[in-house]
Amino acid sequence: MSVLTRDEAQTRAKLLDVHRYTIALDLTTGDETFTSRTVVRFTARAEADTFVELKPAELREATLDGRPLDPETLDGNRLPLKGLIAGEHELRIDAVMRYSRTGEGMHRFTDPSDGESYVYTQLFMEDVQRVFAAFDQPDLKAVFDLTVTAPEGWSVLANGITEHLGEGRWQAAPTPLISTYLVAVAAGPWHSVRTEHRGLPFGIHCRRSLAPYLDPDADEIFEITRQCYDRYHEKFEEPYPFDSYDQAFVPEFNAGAMENPGLVTFRDEFVYRSAVTDTERQTRAMVIAHEMAHMWFGDLVTLRWWDDIWLNESFAEYMGYQTLTEATRFTDTWVDFGVMRKGWGYDADQRPSTHPVAPEAVEDTASAMLNFDGISYAKGASALRQLVHWLGEKDFLAGINTHFARHRFGNATLADFIDSLASATERDVHAWADAWLRTTGVDTLRPLVTRGAEEGTYTLQVEHKGSRPHRIAVGLYDQDVTDEGRHLVLRDRLDLDVPQSEPLPIGKRPALLLLNDGDLTYAKVRFDPQSFTTVTECLSGLPSPLTRAVVWNALRDAVRDGELPPSAYLEAARAHLPHETDLALVQGVLAFAATYVADRYITPEERPAALSLLTALCRDLIRRTEDGDNPGLRLIAVRHCINVAAHPDTIAAWLADGTVPGGPELDPELRWRVLARLAVLGATDEAAIAAELARDPSATGREGAARCRAALPSAEAKAAAWDAMFTRDDLSNYLFTATAQGFWQPEQADLVRQYVPRYYDDAVALAARRGPAIADAVGRWAFPDYAIDEDTLRLGETCLRDADPIPALRRKLTDQLDDLGRALRVRQA
Repeated sequence: MSVLTRDEAQTRAKLLDVHRYTIALDLTTGDETFTSRTVVRFTARAEADTFVELKPAELREATLDGRPLDPETLDGNRLPLKGLIAGEHELRIDAVMRYSRTGEGMHRFTDPSDGESYVYTQLFMEDVQRVFAAFDQPDLKAVFDLTVTAPEGWSVLANGITEHLGEGRWQAAPTPLISTYLVAVAAGPWHSVRTEHRGLPFGIHCRRSLAPYLDPDADEIFEITRQCYDRYHEKFEEPYPFDSYDQAFVPEFNAGAMENPGLVTFRDEFVYRSAVTDTERQTRAMVIAHEMAHMWFGDLVTLRWWDDIWLNESFAEYMGYQTLTEATRFTDTWVDFGVMRKGWGYDADQRPSTHPVAPEAVEDTASAMLNFDGISYAKGASALRQLVHWLGEKDFLAGINTHFARHRFGNATLADFIDSLASATERDVHAWADAWLRTTGVDTLRPLVTRGAEEGTYTLQVEHKGSRPHRIAVGLYDQDVTDEGRHLVLRDRLDLDVPQSEPLPIGKRPALLLLNDGDLTYAKVRFDPQSFTTVTECLSGLPSPLTRAVVWNALRDAVRDGELPPSAYLEAARAHLPHETDLALVQGVLAFAATYVADRYITPEERPAALSLLTALCRDLIRRTEDGDNPGLRLIAVRHCINVAAHPDTIAAWLADGTVPGGPELDPELRWRVLARLAVLGATDEAAIAAELARDPSATGREGAARCRAALPSAEAKAAAWDAMFTRDDLSNYLFTATAQGFWQPEQADLVRQYVPRYYDDAVALAARRGPAIADAVGRWAFPDYAIDEDTLRLGETCLRDADPIPALRRKLTDQLDDLGRALRVRQA
């Protein structure tokens, strides 16, 4: 298959003006394929040759202006259109298309709970070609007129309001001008809940088997949707541009959600079958806010080419967090961003695969797909937060509204956006964009505190490693000792521009001097020696959770950079997490402590002590929550206590009793979590897994069983899991991921050592056969990330040099090998 290059897209955009797609899909032709008939009406501006893209199982017929085209001329995914003359044209395509099992194109899923089937589209980047023929690039917008024939008893959702015409035929209202990748269809026996807000139809939809879990949350989901909708209408002068707003929670979805106009699709893990924390509800709310922001950033105004993906994702990420904070009960969302999302950006920005937020040029669609990462999301959102702090929100919003007015239902570039911002301010936003959006890497800010001219006074000079300008707040904290412990009291918060023109007077020396207090810029920060001592003693005594998030991030970065021993991070967690009140901070710190520190950054010999420390910490949190006042904190502690259990007795007793003493009762998520850990420890067997699957025969149960079976410490179990992943090619994207998650375990290093050299050849071959979605999963989840040694590193480097993996896998391997090398350096340091 040929990927579309930037040059080809620019050439075709100059040649064509695409007006309308009339698409008829027939979903009644079986479980493997469906019929796709497309009529494309377009204008050619000159005499030329071009092509249309499609990836059919069978191209049955194609005509251009009534003239037959030879199906045999289809070359990969390109059907040539030769000898176009200037003027109007009509292209007709009749094809049979394959359903997907990997979340690409038209994904088909059969629910093991009740046998009902569902299909939905995910057409991002190049996958529209798996569903209908298209001139597939974002700047050839058109009207889409869609009809769907579906099995009896199904309902059909699309970008516009749908009408059932009878006999299984559904007609969707024609769309406004949108890009090909934003077309959406979801069909099946959906359970739907509907309402109306400001005259606009709102709907939420899920599989029938999830109805008992969606219904109790419907009011909350609608409330968040209404609150974000109203707040965006206060911010944006352009009203919501589509005729309805449906949100469908769909199975086996590869992303968190997709911003299809009028029909947002979400992974259906957001329909909670088991207990969740309020922070997880906040995450769902943030995704709702993020996707709604896309209705303006991405759908109304769309990037011209994929080098400006940040114009979609960075804005939706920033607006999602900011709007949630302003409009809903979730007022501390930036804490979650700081401790959970920002590290994603920092990590991506320090790898060899880093790229600017706004790259100068993305040569083709395969390269563009790799840029949906922590840089385009978290770093870009951080840059926008810094921009708003520097520019002021009033001018920022004025520039945004100018941008919408200039480019509504059209396409725009970085240059267009900066020009819109510049029209609203006297500040040099072009220089800001060059410094922040065209550069790579993370700046580091380190405080240098020296005595001032007067006795007892001090000044601050920030040592700045990097090139970007920063406007930050400097927090000065004094220590207050009471009967309840040591607390830190904010004496002052000073604004500072970095690089500095002169030292900043700070008065008497504070117990803690914190750079980037409030987390308004994107940079790693360090502590002066006295402040570091204060942090180790009094971190939990800081008054603001956002301030504590900045400190925890600084400690995390110092561990990753080899400047702080991993054991020191664990000791800080042991000392301060028992007193932490913010759930996002507890979850984020425990996740890093277990997944990175205990599993990778310390040696195998040190790991038992680390697990023991984390177990003691989790037990402290469980004891602290015995009164039932904080069920979310207790749930986090119980989950992590299961994850780090080094001995099976306690958690096996929980599973046998069906409850943790004092609660919570073990719901399906906790039962599968316990069973997976028991499998790792060799304390369960196939019979127990089969019994649990009979108890929970849902899709999530099937994933839990696959994870447990792959984690069993036997040669037979590992061989079966490896064969399922790399030989049979029948696992869906979710079952592949679950199997991979179970396979590699630090406790089983000797058992799986033989598979480390096999991984690279098998992964390259699998990715080539099954495509980018599975390539992403095999690089992310099936990588032997616990084999932290020079041999694994050499094998991976040889693979990258000699084996020619497809771009999606190459990117994942590059990142994984860099992380592996970092883990080796941390151990050596």
